[in-house]
Amino acid sequence: MRVLIAVTHLLGAGHLTRAAALARAFVEAGHDAMLVSGGFPAPMVRLDGVRLVQLPPLRVAGTAFATPLGPDGEPADAALLNSRRALMIETLASFRPDTVITELFPFGRRALAAEFLALVEAARALRPRPLVLASVRDILVASSKPERIAEAHDRVAALYDAVLVHGDPALVPLDASWPLDGRTRAMIRYTGYVGEGSRPAPAAARAGVLVAAGSGPAGLLLLRAAAESARRRPDLGWQILAGHGVPESDLRAIGHALPEGVLGRARPDYRSLLAAAALSVSQCGYNTATDLLATGTPAVLVPFEAGDETEQRLRAERLAAHGLAEVLPEADLTADTLLRAVEARSVAPAPDAHGFDLGGARRSVEITAALLANLQRMSRGPAAGTGSDPLDRALNEAASRGRQVQFFWRDDDAVTATPALDRLLALAAAHAAPLLLAAIPAGIEPALGRRLAAAQNVSVAVHGLAHRNHAPSGEKPAEFGAHRPHAELLADAAYGLRLARERVPGPVLLPVFVPPWNRLAPTLAAALPDLGYRGLSAVPEAPVPGLRRIDATLDPIDWRGSRSLRDPEALLRDLAADIAREPSRPVGLLTHHLAHDPAIWDFVEALLARLFKHPAIRALDPRELFDDAAMDTNGPSPHSSVPQIARTG
Repeated sequence: MRVLIAVTHLLGAGHLTRAAALARAFVEAGHDAMLVSGGFPAPMVRLDGVRLVQLPPLRVAGTAFATPLGPDGEPADAALLNSRRALMIETLASFRPDTVITELFPFGRRALAAEFLALVEAARALRPRPLVLASVRDILVASSKPERIAEAHDRVAALYDAVLVHGDPALVPLDASWPLDGRTRAMIRYTGYVGEGSRPAPAAARAGVLVAAGSGPAGLLLLRAAAESARRRPDLGWQILAGHGVPESDLRAIGHALPEGVLGRARPDYRSLLAAAALSVSQCGYNTATDLLATGTPAVLVPFEAGDETEQRLRAERLAAHGLAEVLPEADLTADTLLRAVEARSVAPAPDAHGFDLGGARRSVEITAALLANLQRMSRGPAAGTGSDPLDRALNEAASRGRQVQFFWRDDDAVTATPALDRLLALAAAHAAPLLLAAIPAGIEPALGRRLAAAQNVSVAVHGLAHRNHAPSGEKPAEFGAHRPHAELLADAAYGLRLARERVPGPVLLPVFVPPWNRLAPTLAAALPDLGYRGLSAVPEAPVPGLRRIDATLDPIDWRGSRSLRDPEALLRDLAADIAREPSRPVGLLTHHLAHDPAIWDFVEALLARLFKHPAIRALDPRELFDDAAMDTNGPSPHSSVPQIARTG
């Protein structure tokens, strides 16, 4: 696999450090990795077999990220930006990667959107098309303007296959810092934290205070306070490391009257030094936090907060909440407050083992390889239909025997109008495919009814009440499971139908119950007709007297693994076996439009095109299937005739 990672660090070197660690992991796994770097070179960043393409570098002054500066310190002009974009596209064309990863974009680097978009769009135009991934740290800085967040989500949905989040949601989930929509949430793949190496062996005895202040001038306040603290309390054994981006003149002034060896530049063996220190004092950038998690060193954290930056403060507070650190706000930082914090942390209990995932580099490679394999399988099918694969054989056998293969399509979890819903409805319209849309009554917004008023061949079912898990800890999730009192189940099911009738236009809504997670207590199933329900759709189970039942048999999402597309070849084998089974039953496709990533959309679109062009397929219309005239008291048998829409090849 050839992997191209594009990154531009503008302030410190954290983004480049993480991207390089990711690239090294690909190389260590036997892949070919190229790093396209758009920031100034950082001497501490290791490449170790990674190819490097250096763009004309950019940086920022302070936190003015909207105004990148060129090598001359002046705002980057069109000529400089054009040269960067041209070199990036030239590199893509010559390297021909299987995977393209953009670091931070489209969630950040808006000022450089033109070059990142040019790279991604050029990548998507290649044949075969490479996998396109976004790579982000555990915490993002969200814009205060909703339209900018929506723009990022739209770009992810339109151009990307998945989002690698290099963190552990047990410490901080991405939506703690960034408001996710359903489309983007479905594309997230948590990798664990990406660190700079393995955990160092613990020192025989810890001693001293190790201070690190990042790679650039953003840590000057901390360096000055630490130097003054070291002058006042030299007995604590200070070692202060300044980043290579700190000007030499500032370093000399900070080091005035300090003993030899106390103040120096950042070192490549920092993690080993940290493992031997009794206490760490630092900001709380991503890489520093990962080093602290790897070494278990007690810490005082002074998060960088200039320019309304919130990333480091949130990360520091999460670490403190787990007993791993004490937070000293940057606004309160003086030599006095730092010494008090150091003394307090020194006598505090040692932090417990945390268990947070630090295997992000290796896991990122595994996720990428799996997603690429899915994409490559999808490029080979299921659209062709040569007649030699199991699905073709099953369909052709059914047609030769004059048997109709009944097809039913249900989509779950609708609440409002979204671009994903628009895509779903457009797909249904393109194939004239009847669709049963299971909507969550407690979450239905007026926009859903307005959107469905103009839709064709779409009916709405009652998807429980609030899609809330009531199962005890350790059991499979369920809203209407047998562990709840029967009276509560009855009340919630009745209320769900009443809410749905209030919020969904009359003829669109069908009195059909769809239990969340497809789990339903048998006692409630038997009582549904008395509550006014006429139908039930879950997964194949026994008939229920008084209900017409039609169930889902094919779900393309790998819910317990990648949350992307299951193995397409296995899906098609399962579908072929279901078609060939005797006695036959309707084939039920189950989709979740809010959870689809591009691989899932591609599969569903290709599958529908393939099925609906075959003469053996007959589509079931929920509006006729669950009509009063179609009801019987025993439910449909596997061989029963059900209303359908005839299709021609």
